[in-house]
Amino acid sequence: MSAPPHPAVVFAPVEPSGCCSPAAPPDTDAAVAARYSEGARRPVAELCCPVPDGPAAALLANIPAEVVARDYGCGDPTRHLHPGEAVLDLGSGSGKACFVAAQVVGPAGRVIGIDRNDDMLALARGARAEVARRVGFDNVRFVKARIEDLGLDLDELDAHLRARPVAGLADWDALQQWIAERRTTAPAVPDASVDVVISNCVLNLVRQDARRRLFAELFRVLRNGGRAVISDVVCDRDVPARLQADPELWSGCLSGAFREDLFLRAFVEAGFSGVEVLARSAQPWRVIEGIEFRSLTVRATKGLAVLQAGGGVAGGCCEGPSCC
Repeated sequence: MSAPPHPAVVFAPVEPSGCCSPAAPPDTDAAVAARYSEGARRPVAELCCPVPDGPAAALLANIPAEVVARDYGCGDPTRHLHPGEAVLDLGSGSGKACFVAAQVVGPAGRVIGIDRNDDMLALARGARAEVARRVGFDNVRFVKARIEDLGLDLDELDAHLRARPVAGLADWDALQQWIAERRTTAPAVPDASVDVVISNCVLNLVRQDARRRLFAELFRVLRNGGRAVISDVVCDRDVPARLQADPELWSGCLSGAFREDLFLRAFVEAGFSGVEVLARSAQPWRVIEGIEFRSLTVRATKGLAVLQAGGGVAGGCCEGPSCC
């Protein structure tokens, strides 16, 4: 059931400081990589935002305990999947959501997990055969890529660089040409190739200056009529630059949080025709300097008009209680 949006979620003219400004600290990527490599080696409780109703126990029973223990999120987008669908999980981490999704979509469906952290990928890939044995089919694969750049397979890039190291400008130019060709001829995730994109508390980790590209990529890979179901941490006001510059807060899914109204707006600006709030935690997960951080789960649809409360059709958001 769709939950009504927070009263503060309005589309008044605003500065995009909470969405896409280049305010992220220069060491964001390093901080995130270090934090989640640690989280792959041992459970890190502070990376979790409590999720009251997670996946069913029967689904979790088929997943190795170390995978479940090293999963970090703030919602459960897998509950909105259906049999036979092709699913893409952005920031798949330990692989738990992918393995849950694999069971929901069944042998007729398929699941792709995207992550850039080698330690998390090793954990997820290492569990794949065991999960397949337990459920009786193998419909999951894991790809190393940035979620804001789903065209480039980073495993392929690593292999290419080992075979052809960059030793000068000519090599650099050749590398750029190779990357452009791979994005066109063999993208990690092709255009319009999946039914559903899910993500669980990962979009907030992307640098501010890459967020427009992130939403554009999310839109690109979905088929017409497909949908994004995203759980993430949002905040009720802009996070000051000095807090964004704190690597601990950023890598902990806090200071990179989207401002709630701008999070919803980002889907609309990327071209989605409908945005629904599926779940919103009543109580904040954390409060820092008066800023409330909470979990939000959103569904956005590509290519379908949305009926307004009065019966009309809206090209972007509708006026009903479940839309932005």
